[in-house]
Amino acid sequence: MSGPPLLLPTSLKARTRSPGQSGYQVYMETFGCQMNEYDSEIVRSLLKTRGFQFTPHDDEADVILFNTCAIRENAHNRVYGHLARYTNRKQERGLVIGVLGCMAQNLKQELMDTRSFIDVLVGPDGYRRLPDLLMDALENRKRGLAVDLSEYETYAHIVPDRPDGINGWIAVMRGCDNFCSFCVVPYTRGRERSRDPEGIIQEAHQLVSQGVRQITLLGQNVNSYRSGEWDFARLLIAVGDVPGIQRVRFMSPHPKDFPPALLEAVAEHPAVCKTIHLPLQSANDRILDRMGRGYTQREYRKLVEAIRKKGPLVLTTDIICGFCGETDEEFQETYRLMQEVGYQAAFVFKYSERKHTIAARKFVDDVPEQVKGYRTNQIVELQKEISLLKNKELIGTTVEVMLEGHSKKSDLQWMGHSDHNVTVVWPKDDKVRQPGDLVPVLVMDASPSTLYGHVRS
Repeated sequence: MSGPPLLLPTSLKARTRSPGQSGYQVYMETFGCQMNEYDSEIVRSLLKTRGFQFTPHDDEADVILFNTCAIRENAHNRVYGHLARYTNRKQERGLVIGVLGCMAQNLKQELMDTRSFIDVLVGPDGYRRLPDLLMDALENRKRGLAVDLSEYETYAHIVPDRPDGINGWIAVMRGCDNFCSFCVVPYTRGRERSRDPEGIIQEAHQLVSQGVRQITLLGQNVNSYRSGEWDFARLLIAVGDVPGIQRVRFMSPHPKDFPPALLEAVAEHPAVCKTIHLPLQSANDRILDRMGRGYTQREYRKLVEAIRKKGPLVLTTDIICGFCGETDEEFQETYRLMQEVGYQAAFVFKYSERKHTIAARKFVDDVPEQVKGYRTNQIVELQKEISLLKNKELIGTTVEVMLEGHSKKSDLQWMGHSDHNVTVVWPKDDKVRQPGDLVPVLVMDASPSTLYGHVRS
């Protein structure tokens, strides 16, 4: 790697430490999805093992790390903005700056060529090398790079360093083999590989011992999980059976290969939340084909029908507006299908081209930004109407809520989430309660995003 020599950290005091141990202070920010949060927990564990310490205050840090996302343009822009903020401080104090994760993997050449103040660049499969790279940067003025993709790395046997709380997540697999044309994940996280089930179940037991009551299982396409005779349905049931686990969620399945056994597990296991995140992206067959999604609108509808037949299961989804070549009529097909299905919630995005994807190589990003914005707003407003209608249907019913803590607006109120992952707020009563408690709440009012009620006596 080329670039200007590193400045030694001038603000560091002399430290007494064991051979191979650091003692340096690290400040880390995480951008993107739950998988990135989980990766940051892996990074904290690896660095703490080598004696690095973490601080919530960037002005105390010797090392600044950004764990990044490459999926959305907004995430890119936020990272660039944060990097610029530390340029002067790096010169003044000799900070070591590292960029980790998907953006580091996908834009490695650009970042090292144009952001010469970056000292360490590490992709999602290179975290085991991070402690040594940071020590070289801090003490030997060497820049470091670890951006090779792995066919095998799952970070097995590394215990993530997690914050306290009742919610925890476990990555059950890494990478993706789907190669949707808009998606950069196969190029930033590599090919699909699954963790062994014993390690996952052991991690679930450890989470329970730390006070976690709700676990979310993570993977780019959890339907594809395979380890020997284990598929994802079997794994989901096994995690749900761990004593002390009250709720299990998972993100995300793919509509093209949703096995009946997984649907049975969701519908029948008492600990598995009755919510399925089923990304649609588009309802038009031509656009779906261009996206490389592997299903048609008709096949998606059939899956929704099968899910509905299993009982009161709630659906959420992802939508991309303004994909390459999308016409107004093709967009309207998506709008109409959303009306028909009635999702509880939707994550809606304007299409933004990502480097190295199939779409970037094969198609023209030709839908004007103004049109993308208009379509996105239309879907967002439609989803608000649907969410409000669905939440109002719950008025007068009792929902079981996992208490998480005080309401953001008042210490006189509790807040938590229902099984269907809707926020619920209610006044405190005289009973002593703790985060993780399951509380019956009678719903009295509703907004598109929140239910309001009181404890059912």
